[in-house]
Amino acid sequence: MTDLVAALILGVVEGLTEFLPISSTGHLIVAGELLGATSERWDVFKIVIQTGAMLAVLWEYRARFFRIDVALYRNLIVAFIPAAVLLAFIIGGVIILLVERAALRPRIQSTQAMTWLDALKVGLAQCFALIPGTSRSGATIIGGMLFGLSRKAATEFSFFLAVPTLVAAGAYDFWKNRALFSGADAGIFAVGSIAAFVSAFVVVRWLIRYVATHDFRPFAWYRIAFGLLVLLTFWAGWVAWRAD
Repeated sequence: MTDLVAALILGVVEGLTEFLPISSTGHLIVAGELLGATSERWDVFKIVIQTGAMLAVLWEYRARFFRIDVALYRNLIVAFIPAAVLLAFIIGGVIILLVERAALRPRIQSTQAMTWLDALKVGLAQCFALIPGTSRSGATIIGGMLFGLSRKAATEFSFFLAVPTLVAAGAYDFWKNRALFSGADAGIFAVGSIAAFVSAFVVVRWLIRYVATHDFRPFAWYRIAFGLLVLLTFWAGWVAWRAD
């Protein structure tokens, strides 16, 4: 398999999973192993393609991001401050099922109705994403629902919060790995980023329509099934996952 094909596949994986509550990092780790994209060069690539996913949110919500909305930017700043992969997949799925089963009554129907305290709570929930496999989107969406946001409001705020989070994380990783960047890799970076942008754009639009009439139970069962499947391949020795 050529590097460009691997870059295209990984870019699509990033775009499809970044904003769904199923852990983009976990999927990129598994996909990278299956594609043989496990060197430091590919670690840098995975940092770069997050930009494509982030730009999809900026483009879809450009009217709101580039409008002076003091409350939105205040909430994003406050939420951003607080800023075992397989077990986290499964546990995260169970948590989603429990939250959906609780049938919580939302008190906040839109991001505009959020206070700075609501934003801070969602930001604290995002800290759980520091646990590999937890899913940043899952932590912020489910956390938002627990704190009184409707599914749509929690999902939209999760999209918005992804922008400063991915920018900061990307800038840090860019600087830390600056010695690994090479002009020769520009092609795979471009292919991966464009693939991530397009697939993330599709997911962002679809997910907002989906949450209007559906809950997150299918994603919970997917997380549990995916985690169990990868555990099975590990225990059975079908795939030689790296220990690191």
